[in-house]
Amino acid sequence: MTASVITPVTLLTGFLGSGKTTLLNRLLKHPSMSETAVLINEFGAVSIDHLLVREASENMIVMSNGCICCSVAGDMVTALRDLYFKRANNEIPMFKRVVIETTGLADPAPIMHTLIEMPLVAARYSLSGIVVTVDAAHGMKQLDEHAESVKQAAVADRIVITKTDVVARDVTEKLRARIAALNPGAIIFEAVAGEIDPDLLFDTGLYQPGAKTTDVQKWLRAEAYRPLPAKTGLFQPPEQPRHDGSRHDKRIRAFAVIVDAPVVWQNLVDALEMLISMRGEQILRIKGIVNIANETTPRAIHAVQHTIYPAARLPNWPDADHRTRLVFITRDLDENFIRDTLKSFIGNALDAAA
Repeated sequence: MTASVITPVTLLTGFLGSGKTTLLNRLLKHPSMSETAVLINEFGAVSIDHLLVREASENMIVMSNGCICCSVAGDMVTALRDLYFKRANNEIPMFKRVVIETTGLADPAPIMHTLIEMPLVAARYSLSGIVVTVDAAHGMKQLDEHAESVKQAAVADRIVITKTDVVARDVTEKLRARIAALNPGAIIFEAVAGEIDPDLLFDTGLYQPGAKTTDVQKWLRAEAYRPLPAKTGLFQPPEQPRHDGSRHDKRIRAFAVIVDAPVVWQNLVDALEMLISMRGEQILRIKGIVNIANETTPRAIHAVQHTIYPAARLPNWPDADHRTRLVFITRDLDENFIRDTLKSFIGNALDAAA
């Protein structure tokens, strides 16, 4: 692997006391994590002294299992840049993935923006996924009282319910059901004392090091979301109503837009740019696979609030379903606004093509 290869980045977050530090410690001991760089907010927050071998720089250490740990209490861009150039110069061990552990009150969006918007970072790193820990003992209360906890769970790709050994099984099941209603596309795991296979949590994005194909279905999981209700035949009707848990949960909407006919690419781009320019703060995440008119293979799109990732041309369709599938996760946003905006751009194009 050369230093120019795009490196996948996974965000690890979760509310205060949810067990992400315990999870991270266990993950760092796993053999498959040896070629991993870990960015943490403060060294004091994670007990890694037993793994320390040498200091690579003022804020960087190399551990006995080959992992590199960095403090990012300052500028994350600087930390990622330093990692890149030190790897290129063979000053630190080779790493094939990066894990960024955030504080318990952190909003994942700014870090996701950095990975998309900063040219120095975007040219070398790619967001692979978001892993969120939720405390089985206190998760319900945190979701009720803290909007940050709800947002973390809503944008996650993988959710790990921790401390299941200290609560009754029905408590965990109720929490699992609530999370599934809040974010139907996330895959939910359970872990006691951070014990979980890293392969379940990492390398879940479009870009996977060493993989010859892209697992779009696993990344998108559009079938897990309810289709957006339609006023016309362009979009598929809803299958079932969505359960809401609390006042915070009710602010979040997760749904899929499914379009049967091929889409004119520039029209879709215009629609998405209009959506994020007008309602970016309320659109937490967009993921999708798009059937482009006059193209034989699809494109994958990904947006975070005010920022759209460069579209990825996929080598082939992941399945026999060649419809456009767009997943939206929104907060405090009327779904009619999404539907009507898309209809005003891609609806006319579809009518003209037909």
